[in-house]
Order: sequence, then structure tokens, then C-alpha cells
Amino acid sequence: MSASSSDKAALIEALGDELHAALVARKPVSPLSGRGHDLTIEDAYRIQERMLSHRMKAGERVVGKKVGATSKAVQTLLGVHQPDFGLLLSGMIHDTGATIAIDRLIQPKAEGELAFLLGRDLIGPGITVADVLSATLAVMPCFEIVDSRIENWKIGIVDTVADNASCGVVALGAAALDPRDVDLELCGMVVEKNGEVAVTGCGAAALGHPANAVAWLANTLGPLGIPLKAGEIVLSGSLASLVPIAAGDHLRMSIGGLGDCSIRFA
Repeated sequence: MSASSSDKAALIEALGDELHAALVARKPVSPLSGRGHDLTIEDAYRIQERMLSHRMKAGERVVGKKVGATSKAVQTLLGVHQPDFGLLLSGMIHDTGATIAIDRLIQPKAEGELAFLLGRDLIGPGITVADVLSATLAVMPCFEIVDSRIENWKIGIVDTVADNASCGVVALGAAALDPRDVDLELCGMVVEKNGEVAVTGCGAAALGHPANAVAWLANTLGPLGIPLKAGEIVLSGSLASLVPIAAGDHLRMSIGGLGDCSIRFA
């Protein structure tokens, strides 16, 4: 290993450790992209791997993957102009109706999404929407609670990928339907916060079709040697803008033809 590659490896480990420490201490850090390191997307993914390795050593396991920043509303809000991606660990997953302690999180926001349960592997490049629908056992409504370990959500694409696509926790709805039985492009979503409508959206908000988001992820991760695996859950990205949350909030989302999902914060 050359001196420069050795230095890069050490930097990746240090930044991954720093993000994990921020997660544990619930104290955000300055943007990685503003430190002059000239990090690439692949570097960012390796930082993400290092960050998550601490949780996996403690007993968590990979149960899926997520696409983020797929809607124009979220991209505009965060100033990120391409999708991002991260891993879902077992400790992040909850059932609908769960109560989450707000002090587990730093600066959380809620996203209403679709979750795809895969029945077979998807390995890019070349994955299409038809491939995604054929490989999917079921889709379900879900909440992803995103939570940046970067100060004030001042993220670029490298920051959010390194920070595991700003993933916090996920709540999965009880309904699980065949994706070919629902119009995923036109299905409407309503998110209520404390009984009042907060945002609305539709399936087409996620890269034109939620399955496009899954295909994009398979085709992005494939060159990195990472498949989407049978049995994994893959999140589509938000179908509307982000909803800020605080202790005491109760969120409920419903997607036409798919059912609903709810989550509370204590």
C-alpha cells in the first residue's frame, strides 16, 4: 500500500469513528466536505462502512438498504441534488405504532416512504423498473426518521453518504401487498402530524416511480460490488417534503391502496 493510499485509509477510519462517536454522544460534527479532504462518493461509502462497523460489532446486522433525497422537495430543502444511499441495521427497525425516545436522536425529521421487500437479489448495472417489480415480494408504507450527524443539516452528497444517508430509525406498516396490485406511480400519500395534515405526496415523487429509486440503488451499488439481497427491505426515499418532529409528536401516514403507518415520539 502506498503512503497516499495508507493515509486515505487512515482518514476514512478516523472519519467513520468520528461519525459513530457523534451518533453515540448525540452531538453533531462539522461537514466532512468542508475540511479539504477531496473525498469521493466511494470514499464516503467506505466511511459509512466504518461508522456502521461499530454497531455491527455490538450485534446489529444489515437488514436492508435505503435510497434518500429522491424527491425534488427533499433535494431542494437539503441542497443535495442527487440521491444518496445507506444501510438499514436491525436496531433501526420498528413496527407501526412504535414509540421512539426523542433523546435517541439529534435533529430528526420524518419522511413518508414505500418499503420494498425483495424476494431475490438485484445486482446492477442494468436493473430496470420491471426487474425491481419482478424481484419484489411485497411493498408496505413506512416512516423513515432521518437524523443527520452533521451540524445543522449542512450536507453535501459526500456528507450524507458518509453519515449512512442520514438514517435514524424506520417504522414499517403492517400491510404488505404485491407491487403489481398497486399503482405505485400514482398512489397518493397523506402525512398527519398530531391530527393535522402536514404534507401530501405521491409515488411519482420518488424519481418518477418508487421502483426507479430501487433500480437506481441497484445500479449505483453494483459497481461497488454490493447487491440488493433477497430478504432485504429497500426504502424508496420520501414521497414528500420532510416533517420536523419533537417530543410528544404523533405521526400517521396513509398511502392509497397500501394502508397506513404511525409512530410516536416521547
